Formats: sequence, structure tokens, C-alpha cells
Amino acid sequence: MTILRAIAGLFRMSDEAWRRHANPWSVYTRFAAIPAMILAIWSRVWIGWWALLPVLLVIVWLLLNPHVFPPVQQPKGWAARGIYGEKLWLDGGPDLPAGHRAVLRWLAIPAVAGFALLAFGLAWLQPWPTVFGATLIILAQLWRIDRLGRLHDEVGRARSAAAAPQRVPPA
Repeated sequence: MTILRAIAGLFRMSDEAWRRHANPWSVYTRFAAIPAMILAIWSRVWIGWWALLPVLLVIVWLLLNPHVFPPVQQPKGWAARGIYGEKLWLDGGPDLPAGHRAVLRWLAIPAVAGFALLAFGLAWLQPWPTVFGATLIILAQLWRIDRLGRLHDEVGRARSAAAAPQRVPPA
């Protein structure tokens, strides 16, 4: 998870930034950055080195995105619970269920395969590897957010149960 911590550090992910990133607009506009980046990179065919400008704009948007939307205090929606779960996952801790760890690690395989296909497709300007790679990345990320949302719910229930006062049966 040190790679994830490094990425979070790059994005300056404070507790406030995590609450802002949990806003569904933040989550879904990050997904919109994938086709925007593909188009920006592909535009080198039409505008040459000027393609670096739209690539830079997408990168700046990705860096700003977790900081520009209103914060979510109580994660009720699917996207918000997923982002709060991502924060739990990143923070680690002894109460993280092992089953979630395994699934989240396995989900890296289609994401990495998708990235490789996407990179190949963009390097060689091949539409099918580009589209298939982007699709794999998006599906893996959606599945990951879903699992992280389940993690948030499960850990929240466990912590609530542990914090609840224990009733002692009458003697």
C-alpha cells in the first residue's frame, strides 16, 4: 500500500480532501478524465506537440479534482461510501477484513492489463486496444469502488457493534 500512500501524497489528500473527493461529482468527473486523456494523447496526430497542452490540462484537473467539490460528511451514496472505504483501506488497521484485501489485490490484475493495452493502443494509434484497455481500467475501478464501499459498510457495522454498550443478562 506504499504506492497508494505515495499517490495520495501527490494529490495532497488531507482528511478534508478525502471528504471532498467523496462527492459523487469528484468521483464521476475523474472517470470522465479517462476519455479526455485518451483524446488528448491521440490528438498528437492532428496537432503535434501542441497535444501536450490538453494532456497537461487533464493532469491539472486530476490534481485539483479532489479539492474542488463540496465535502461529504456522511457517506450515504455508492460513490461516497467507496471513497470513504478507500480511505479506510489506505489507513489500514487490524479491523480490515482479510477477504477484502484479497479481492482488492486481485482487481489490480485487470487494471494493469487494461493500462498495458491502453498504452499500446495509444502508442501505436490502434483503436481496439485503446478502447478495450480503457474499458478494463474503468470496469476494474468501478468494481474496486464497489468493494471499497462494502468495506466501509462492513467496518462501520463492526465498529458500531464494538462501541455499543453490552447488555448484561439478568442473574
